[in-house]
Order: sequence, then C-alpha cells, then structure tokens
Amino acid sequence: MIERVRANHTVRGGMRDRATAIDMRRGARAVCIVAILAIAFLFSGCASPRKMAINMVGNALAGTGTAFASDPDPELIREAVPFGLKLMEALLAETPEHKGLLLAVTSGFTQYAYAFVQPEADKLEDEDFDAAEAKRDRAKKLYLRARDYGLRRLELRHEGIREGLLKDPEGAVARVDKKDVPVLYWTSASWGAAISLGLDDPELIADVPAMQALIDRALELDEDYDAGAIHSFLIGYEMIRQGAEGKPEDRARRHFARAVELSGGSQAGAYVALAESVSVETQNKKEFNELLEKALAVDVDARPEWRLLNIVMQRRAQWLLGRSEDLFLE
Repeated sequence: MIERVRANHTVRGGMRDRATAIDMRRGARAVCIVAILAIAFLFSGCASPRKMAINMVGNALAGTGTAFASDPDPELIREAVPFGLKLMEALLAETPEHKGLLLAVTSGFTQYAYAFVQPEADKLEDEDFDAAEAKRDRAKKLYLRARDYGLRRLELRHEGIREGLLKDPEGAVARVDKKDVPVLYWTSASWGAAISLGLDDPELIADVPAMQALIDRALELDEDYDAGAIHSFLIGYEMIRQGAEGKPEDRARRHFARAVELSGGSQAGAYVALAESVSVETQNKKEFNELLEKALAVDVDARPEWRLLNIVMQRRAQWLLGRSEDLFLE
C-alpha cells in the first residue's frame, strides 16, 4: 500500500481516462443503489420475500470490490469502505450463511486494516508511541475480525475445520479444494497479520501452525492465484518461518521471482515486500533502494484492477525510502 497518478496527454490516453471515469461513475451508482436497496430491505416486513431480496442485494454488494480496486483516490476509498463493510455485516446478520458476503468481509477488513490503519501506526511511532500502539491494536482487532469471517466461510463447506486447524492443521486443510483458495488466502493473510501485531500474545503465537497450513495449502492448490498473491504473501513470511529447509532469504527470493513473473511486474507489492523483509534483514541498502524505485516505477494505470493497491504500495515505498537511514547501519 507516489501520491500522484501519471497524467496521459495523448488522445488515446484521454479516451482511456474518460472511459475509466465513466466506469467508475457507473460503479459508484451501482454501489449507491445496492446500499439504498439493502437499507430498505433490512427494515421491510415480509419474511420470505425480504430474505430473498436481501440475498439478491448481498450478491450484488459482494461483487462491488472491482469498483473500489480500480479507484485512483485512496482517501475516497478510505472513507467509503467502513460503510460498505458495516452494511455487509448487517446483511450477514440476516443471512449468516451467505458465502459471497463472508468472503467479501474477510478480504475487506483485511485490506482496510493493511492499507489504512496499520500504516498510520508506523508513521506515528516516532512521534507518539502510545498512539501508534493504539492504532496497531485496532488493526489487530480488524484482522482478527476478518479471520473469524474467513473461518466461518470455511465452516460452511467443511464443518469442524476451525477446531481441526487448532488440533491437526495439516489434516484439517487436506479436506479443502481449489474452490476454497480465495478464502484460504484471505483468512491466512488476516491471521498472519494479526499474529505479526500480537507477538506478545501467547494464544496468537500458538495459532501459527494453523495459519501456515492454510497458506501452504492455498499455494499447493493454486500457486498462481490472483497473479501471484500467495507468493507475495510468502516473501515476508519465509523470513520468519520455522523448521523449513534452506535459507529463509533464498525461499523468499524464489517467491519474489514467481510473484513478479505471474504479475508481469505490474504489482508494486512484491518489490516492497522483498525490500522490507529481505533487503533490510540482510542490510543490503543498494538492493533496498533499487527495489523500491522499481515499485515506484510501476504504471498504476496499466492494470486498472490493481490501481488502488499499487498506489497504496507506492506510498509505502516512498515512506520506506524516507526511513532508510534508520533501517540501515552505515
């Protein structure tokens, strides 16, 4: 998750920008209509038609993520996402087994915490340690909220898997299949993020085998999921994984190479992940700077579906470059 979107002054670029703006307006209108309908149905009276209507609205709302992902304005999304997430939670109270909504809130809370809440804590740390800790605590709670929704989603297809993950992680994940990969990814991402912010919590640390089993199973079932998202996650995780063969740095670099290959080099996150985890750990400042410059060079308009993510990650790249003197010993 630098603060500018590249301008394109060619005729073709202008046509593309107008088309994108039209798509964004259509997406925004769709979200507004869905929200209005959802509120209306939540307060309507008839039980059966009401539930059917809520399911229809839930299906529509669960599919609005693309409109957010392609938006070039992180601040707008930051303000809009909480309403959308709370609306989905309200719908889930009415239809607790809606698979699409469960996956949407799992990914939504994870991304909101990672893109907007946790970075605030990092930036506050030097100025106000207590405020930074409060932000991190909030981010951890959001990650755990996301994890719990993800586990609920898994339970719908594999009853008892949550308890199984804590007793026999490898045996529990052996039951899942490729259809589960999106929820495996988002559940493990949120769980892993919560663990990283709760290193003083023995109960969370005890969850590491369960989280690891989820992400490893996802990699086994569909290693090219979402253009290398699993590999990007594992870049950082390999540096702290216990009991694996080979050097952590070598494993992380293999995941980085695959993430770049699968995304065509169009995702800034992989470069940031390698710089932040491996380059800092090995005190390779030259590589650190080169990787972050590559992240900043990614054209955020080349792949509209990754626009918001790339802008967020470019902001982090810029922030990390500004902290290089603190991260490296001369």
